[in-house]
Amino acid sequence: MTKCNEDNLDTFSLIWLDAEVSSEKNLNIQQQLRVTINHLKTFEDRDECLQYVQQTPKYNRLALIVNDQWGREVVPSIHQLQQVSLIYVYYRDKMKTEKWTKKFTKVKIYDDQLDDLIYQVKSDHRRQMKIEEKLSMNIFTVSDDPGQSTTKLNGHFIHQQLLIDVFLRMKSSELDRHQVVLLCMNEYDVDNIQLSILFEFKHDYSPERALFWYTKESFLYRTLNKVLRVQNIEAMFQLRSLICDIHRQLMEHQCDHQIRVYRGQRMSPNELECLKKSIRQFISFNSFLSTSFDQQQASMFLEDYNYSDGLLPVLFEIDADPRVVTNKPFANLSSLSEFEGESEVLFMIGSIFHLIDIRHCDMRMWIVRMELCGDDKHDMKQLLTHMKKQHRGGDGETDLFSFAILLRRMGKFDLAEKYFHRLLKELPSNHHCLADVYHNIGLLADHKGDYDTSIQWYQKSLERKIRIRPSDYVGIGNTHNCIGTAYGKKGDHNRALASFNKALSLFDEGHYEDHPHIATYYNNIGIIYQEQNKYLEALAAYEKSLCIKQKRLPPNHPDLGTSFHNIGAVHDSLGHNDLALEHYDRALAIRIKSLPSQHIDIASTYENMGLVHEKKREFERALIYFQKAVTIYRQTLSGRHHLVVKVEQNIKRVSGKVN
Repeated sequence: MTKCNEDNLDTFSLIWLDAEVSSEKNLNIQQQLRVTINHLKTFEDRDECLQYVQQTPKYNRLALIVNDQWGREVVPSIHQLQQVSLIYVYYRDKMKTEKWTKKFTKVKIYDDQLDDLIYQVKSDHRRQMKIEEKLSMNIFTVSDDPGQSTTKLNGHFIHQQLLIDVFLRMKSSELDRHQVVLLCMNEYDVDNIQLSILFEFKHDYSPERALFWYTKESFLYRTLNKVLRVQNIEAMFQLRSLICDIHRQLMEHQCDHQIRVYRGQRMSPNELECLKKSIRQFISFNSFLSTSFDQQQASMFLEDYNYSDGLLPVLFEIDADPRVVTNKPFANLSSLSEFEGESEVLFMIGSIFHLIDIRHCDMRMWIVRMELCGDDKHDMKQLLTHMKKQHRGGDGETDLFSFAILLRRMGKFDLAEKYFHRLLKELPSNHHCLADVYHNIGLLADHKGDYDTSIQWYQKSLERKIRIRPSDYVGIGNTHNCIGTAYGKKGDHNRALASFNKALSLFDEGHYEDHPHIATYYNNIGIIYQEQNKYLEALAAYEKSLCIKQKRLPPNHPDLGTSFHNIGAVHDSLGHNDLALEHYDRALAIRIKSLPSQHIDIASTYENMGLVHEKKREFERALIYFQKAVTIYRQTLSGRHHLVVKVEQNIKRVSGKVN
């Protein structure tokens, strides 16, 4: 068997099953195929091959090459699998092979000289890449109904926009190209063909040829598209300079007039149904969007194709006006691409489209009409602008620290911790950012429930801030606040309140009236009062916090969700069940819009709503919310984390009451 990375980033894989797959003739053919298809995996054992195919995720695409003898045995077992796109059977007796294969619509047969098979595999691969590469989308809905399935995607919508913004403002270096090469070498089978292409890229690549390399059928196109589609953030970081170079070229060659373009796509019924529910909403794509001026060319990839696997033919019809966009360019690649005759127009990652209509035409094809949306034409503009300013003012140069901060805000705690510790190794001992790095590592320890460790990091940050920048009342006050938060979680209420009041006094000293951080401090004071069962004092503190936030923050900011959540918790403790649910609903609506769908703050609100419904003896509704909470907790926290254990106990208790 050839070496293959089981967690490969490639979209399409070719499988070859034959007892003599390693013969000299077959090895030569494999080398020819690898020019176009990187992930070619060979098997000499039938059962091992079957197991591999059956365990491949449905969203991947496999094609199988198999001889007639073994084809009779394996084709009936795998033909119905969605991940299997095509099966090539080679024969010695054409009539016998035609007889048993005629009922299998995915099968194509060829003589065992294999010349025609090689040509067809390459041709099918190119066509299949165009129509089957899954579109990874984020949907932003303007509805305030937290029960709608699409609203949970709004957090991803926002954070994908912020992630690309941080990358585009990050300075590139020669080392970045080396990281691209390393990523691809780790990803791909290191044969002579791939090594020669990697060598060419390493020595001949320049930012002015980024689009040429992107459109070239090589490791770069396949790797970048898959990394963006699955949102592999670490790999995206390694490829950030390439993303920036492509963005720069698209800006330089931006179309100068309004255009209509098309894209052929195969989609699952569920994907299409999700789009139907999102008409008049906004969609962004996680990868570069390739389209064509030529409608016939775009739809040609969908014609005469087997749809027995349940995927549907969809043609996107897109109107785009360059006057409405500023930082999400699109360009005609005719003079920039390796394939000049394809009339290709490429849209930048994160381009936002308004979904106008979906209809079914006579040709068994679905037509999805969209128009490119201006950066200021959607309801998230205010929140996006505010959150971008948290990273070097929104237009300054970003860096590794900015990236790590964003990861923490996205709830990617383990990944954020990795990059903060990398900063500790790379930054000089006198660097101005070190105090902030210490502070953020403390925040991450706090998220893990390791409060003693978090206090140690906060103290380290505080000592450095007082020594290096004593007039930084905001920074020093913020660290006092975090120390207070950790003490509060340890149950040391007196030390917690002392830290919060110290933070407030620093802001008074600096004359920072109605600063958003003051809202945070009042919020945390409310938490302590709540834990001391001083509910009226807690409610007063929370409402002071909310008042400041509503003055200073955009309406869907996650900090507002925190305030509504906490006020709901106080009403819960006071026995005001309906008021509690009212505030939890408002918190959930904001958190779902502004946070990734797996963020633990969303889980916390679900859990609290479950507890209120349990008090109201609405046990089935309580169980629904507990199950939503535990699903998120399990994906974000370890199985032994106290939050996971607690909600599992809630589920067990309420399940008994339901039954």
